[in-house]
Amino acid sequence: MRAIAGGRLVVDLLRAEHVRYIFGIVGSTFLDVLDALYDDHSVEYINVRHEQAAAFMADGLARVTGEPGICLVTSGPGATNLLTGVAAAHVAHSPVVTLVGGIERAHQGKAAFQELDLVAMFKPVTKLAVQINQAERIPELLGLALRTAMSGRRGPVFVEIPRDVLSERVAPPTTLEPTGYRATHPQIPHPEAIRATVRLLRQAQRPLLLVGGGVSWADANDLVVRLSEQGALPMITAYGRNDAVPNTHPLYIGPLGRAGSPEAAAACRRADLILAVGSRLAHFTTHFDHRYIGRDTPIVQIDVDGRDIGRYYPVAVAIQADAGAACQALLEALGRDGGRQAPVEWGKEAAGLREQRQARLAAEAGLSAEPMKPQRIYAELRRALPPDTIVALDGGAAPAYGYDRLQFTCPRTFLTPLDLGGLGFAFPEALGAKLGRPDAPVLAIHGDGGFLMNAQEIETAVRHGINV
Repeated sequence: MRAIAGGRLVVDLLRAEHVRYIFGIVGSTFLDVLDALYDDHSVEYINVRHEQAAAFMADGLARVTGEPGICLVTSGPGATNLLTGVAAAHVAHSPVVTLVGGIERAHQGKAAFQELDLVAMFKPVTKLAVQINQAERIPELLGLALRTAMSGRRGPVFVEIPRDVLSERVAPPTTLEPTGYRATHPQIPHPEAIRATVRLLRQAQRPLLLVGGGVSWADANDLVVRLSEQGALPMITAYGRNDAVPNTHPLYIGPLGRAGSPEAAAACRRADLILAVGSRLAHFTTHFDHRYIGRDTPIVQIDVDGRDIGRYYPVAVAIQADAGAACQALLEALGRDGGRQAPVEWGKEAAGLREQRQARLAAEAGLSAEPMKPQRIYAELRRALPPDTIVALDGGAAPAYGYDRLQFTCPRTFLTPLDLGGLGFAFPEALGAKLGRPDAPVLAIHGDGGFLMNAQEIETAVRHGINV
């Protein structure tokens, strides 16, 4: 079997994952990868103007598709420039795969040109950070990185490959298919946990469904809506996860948390049972206190990562499982005994809160346009944007009005820096999202000076024909 360069092997592995775009700035440490990309027109290298934008673009693509977003940059400052974008992916549990062409092995440990301990630097903001020092181990360790990024609660990974390793020639592996190195079926819930949850749901008079980002990562958006309908459960969404359910649904009240809906907060305070699906109940959703969630309110928490179940609030039932598998199991369990009788008064109260929010937002359309307040701008956007529009919302005060005021009907259409809160996020994030979903309109909303932090990527957008 003909030997191939390590750089060619990297491209073959990424192509097997159906990677279509790689983001970065060309550098001399990974020329063997670039040579392979030159011959392989199925994968396009998007050469940006600053590496931070490459990380945001990879994150945007990953969030709207659920597929790995790939960065490929050079050593030293090429890699350090990625850190803020990788941190954003870390907070969002987004499978961004960062590849760095490192200095050659013979120069390591000698304070050589652009030598930094990048593995140590990226470890705090990734699920895995590793250096590959033998070309024959590229399939093993790059496979480990891809498996780590896409398994359980997803997240970014970091892989450094020295330039001489990328030049080494090795025999290609027998298989490159993802099914050969990672699980592709969801983690199922324990039956007793499902039975316990159904018992609590049937006893509750004011149950509330809190929907988090794990629902979208599991592609379980339709299932969670069916659960809401079958269980007669009003819905609210976690911070920055408004797109997890259709906001036009009659059982949806609004988004909880910082800059969220006061009506969703009121529903949360009134609930006598919270079913949290795919949510960590993290800082900007709950503030880690009892302003929304009562001290004695029982919680059923469903999360794919058991380390975060009961981490911030004690739970009545813990379900470690894929959000979709858990929703399916709950639907089947509720259906076996004829569903759940909806408490009439709670249904009326939840509907009243939804109507109260709709009236409040509708009134903002009448605010003066001179000067135009942010509330009026978002009222106009709600009226004008097509339902499949992807919105990338930057950090800062002006964009924060959008958390309560934008409306989403399709999943994977709301991109924010979440608890990282960084400026300069929205425009490059939108560019990556457009490449991932080319048929959807994409809008970036900036304020607080954030646009100028990555405004140079206008040139990238023009050069590659990325229309946002």
